[in-house]
Amino acid sequence: MSEITIKNLNELDDFAKELANYILHNGYKTVLFYGEMGAGKTTLIKQVCKHLGITDNITSPTFAIVNEYKNNRIKIYHFDFYRISSIKEVFDIGFEEYLDSDDYCFIEWPEIIEDYVYKNSLKLNIIVNSQSSRIIKF
Repeated sequence: MSEITIKNLNELDDFAKELANYILHNGYKTVLFYGEMGAGKTTLIKQVCKHLGITDNITSPTFAIVNEYKNNRIKIYHFDFYRISSIKEVFDIGFEEYLDSDDYCFIEWPEIIEDYVYKNSLKLNIIVNSQSSRIIKF
């Protein structure tokens, strides 16, 4: 397991660029984002999407559960399972079809679906180190 300390938004952007390249070149289609409320999961996803060439407005899908972003090369499904209380709700939205689509799935609050994602997924844990500093373990 590796870890990096991010001290400001410029460092976050640099890390997001490296992460986007890492995801593309290592075949990760599913990325799980762990962290407490306010840790920066959505902010990191926004930056990664930017470096993957997505120009859509990236927002947290807390109430929609899933947002879709795409360009002429890739499609990303951005999930937020914070409000999900049962695995049945996840399957009711067709989660398996998203995973099987060969598109990218970025998942915030993935604890409820950990047993159902493929082994070839990248796990990131964002830990609040201070008001502006984060430790990202992967």
